[in-house]
Amino acid sequence: MDVAEDRPVGRRRALPGLLWRLGKVLVTLAVTLLGLLFVTFMIGRIVPVDPVLAVVGDRASQSTYDQVYQQLGLDKPLIEQFWIYGRSVMAGDLGTSFLTKRPIVDDLRRVFPATLELSTFGIIIGTLLGVPLGVYSAVNKGKLGDQIVRIIGLVGYSAPIFWLALLGMLIFYARLGWVAGPGRIDIAYEYSISPGTGLLLIDTAMQGQWAAFRNVFSHIALPGCLLGYFSMAYISRMTRSFMLAELSQEYVTTARVKGVPEWRIVWVHALRNAAVPLITVIALSYANLLEGSVLTETVFAWPGLGMYLTNSLQNADMNAVLGGTLVIGATFVLLNLVSDLLYSLLDPRVRRSR
Repeated sequence: MDVAEDRPVGRRRALPGLLWRLGKVLVTLAVTLLGLLFVTFMIGRIVPVDPVLAVVGDRASQSTYDQVYQQLGLDKPLIEQFWIYGRSVMAGDLGTSFLTKRPIVDDLRRVFPATLELSTFGIIIGTLLGVPLGVYSAVNKGKLGDQIVRIIGLVGYSAPIFWLALLGMLIFYARLGWVAGPGRIDIAYEYSISPGTGLLLIDTAMQGQWAAFRNVFSHIALPGCLLGYFSMAYISRMTRSFMLAELSQEYVTTARVKGVPEWRIVWVHALRNAAVPLITVIALSYANLLEGSVLTETVFAWPGLGMYLTNSLQNADMNAVLGGTLVIGATFVLLNLVSDLLYSLLDPRVRRSR
């Protein structure tokens, strides 16, 4: 009877704690996004690019310049400009691109799936290779295999991504012809695909267009593998560190004394505990790929967010640059939040501490 009565009381006590944690998360998210919005706005005011000249050109008369200057709201106080900018962003309006003459939201909706597909391809490869290599390196600490894995990771982590991209293009495309060239898809297949998710690998597979699927895969293979190599280097190094910490714990020694097979100790017990912080590493690595694919997309002429930002910056289209920067920052913040929530769900010690 007492146990039955305690359960509802425990639930009633747990509910306010859950609501309190949820409220803190929402407040933290709101403050972070507001700070991101402010930093993005200040970048647009600090960068030595005149947005008026980007609209009217450098041969416009002074009267035309002054008119556009007022239309853009640049004659208002900085605080009022930020209020107008923030209110527009909250309403889903990032302005109009001077380069494409279209709403920036529409442009981002068009180019972001390409970056998302490329980064997802890369993080899948990086995770599938990085985690096993990190485990292998930790188990064979100090041996030849460990040294080889660490050297491979060091090269991937320190070599400039644009240099690797150019080298890969020279070898695998120009010399060997194993992969397709720059771009996302050949023009022969581009207009045969019906609009769908925007992820061409998924769209072509769902529509049964396997020739187009192979063409898309041939285009994404090289840049995706390069990004995967970049993320693999970081994931394998962190996996090695986490596994070394777990393999030195007392529960591993106890399991060995009890005769538990070594493979089970490593791949079940130790890796399961190391997977908790590893989720955060993978999520942040994924966010870094979404954020840092600018150089890769530029080298491979990949029509994604990075290429869009590069073209906008070269043409002084600051509205588009700020809109893209804001989307990248918001994506990074949200992925960080998701990883933090998953960390809390998987590790009861974190839940109790909060």
